[in-house]
Amino acid sequence: MNASSTPSFRSPWWNSNSHADRRPFLLGRNAVQTALRGFFGARDFIEVDTATLQVSPGNETHLHAFSTEAISIEGPRSPLYLHTSPEFACKKLLAAGETRIFTFAHVYRNRERGPLHHPEFTMLEWYRVGETYEQLMDDCAAMLALAAETAKTKRFAFRNMEVDPFAEPERVTLAEAFDRHVGIDLLASVAASGETDRDLLASQLHSAGIAFAEDDTWADLFSKVLVDRVEPHLGQGRATILCEYPVSEAALARPSERDPRVAERFELYACAVELANAFGELTDAGEQRRRFEHEMAEKARIYGERYPLDEDFLDALSAMPQASGAALGFDRLAMLATGATRIDQVMWAPVAEVLD
Repeated sequence: MNASSTPSFRSPWWNSNSHADRRPFLLGRNAVQTALRGFFGARDFIEVDTATLQVSPGNETHLHAFSTEAISIEGPRSPLYLHTSPEFACKKLLAAGETRIFTFAHVYRNRERGPLHHPEFTMLEWYRVGETYEQLMDDCAAMLALAAETAKTKRFAFRNMEVDPFAEPERVTLAEAFDRHVGIDLLASVAASGETDRDLLASQLHSAGIAFAEDDTWADLFSKVLVDRVEPHLGQGRATILCEYPVSEAALARPSERDPRVAERFELYACAVELANAFGELTDAGEQRRRFEHEMAEKARIYGERYPLDEDFLDALSAMPQASGAALGFDRLAMLATGATRIDQVMWAPVAEVLD
């Protein structure tokens, strides 16, 4: 390969001047991580360490994995993936008998890079057996305050928005948020069975002056409104807990007992930055298989690929007790706590970036 065709990489973080600029953020990251370990230790959680290589990276339509393969001593090869989340392994540990666990896991997502995204990042996941997902909301509020206290800051700021991390987060349902910010009656297009009415939602987008493509599905329309019209308003002044997602948008969460159209799922936002995603966990293996197969059919339709199901996970799900679990983007929390403006500022050794 000649020099002109050799890919170049951007790795400025090792330059001594660059490192000196980043070092305060990195030390802040370490302090926040130590504090969070203390938070969980004081509540009788056990820290676990899960394998990065899995037979399935996860089965969400729009998540893209890195793939590899295992080669046995005899030579046969079998596909493996770098996990996009430690969720499957953590739930297997719940099936095995653990009741309160947490992990700081390196996870990997392809097609993601920017101020808030990185192909490899740290995800903090924790699970509570026999406890509701409302308890996870309280956990999130406490962790925001702890991160701010540790970083010795009274506010989080990002892109001209500010949050008081010590204030109680507001709790807003998706239905309330769609009505408040767009004037759309979201649940009018969701049946009690969970089935969605694409044309009804499309007519509401049209009335709201939101452009969309004729081949957009209900999920596409939902995402368009959420990302473009709702998320920019979340987490201003105080954090927002956005909860009660439509069942079709919560593949790993159990339906709400209050309203079968929605699921026990919430996301935490601060300064319009999504920080955490949490569920009252689905433990019906048959329903989980159906949802995964639907997600993979959508992935095949949109991207021309699909990932295998983890049959071992589905077997474990049948033995898993009722639980709630949350995943928090630790690097993003470290960003907000330390005042960094890009996710790679709080990573000790960012992934090299291919320029050509």
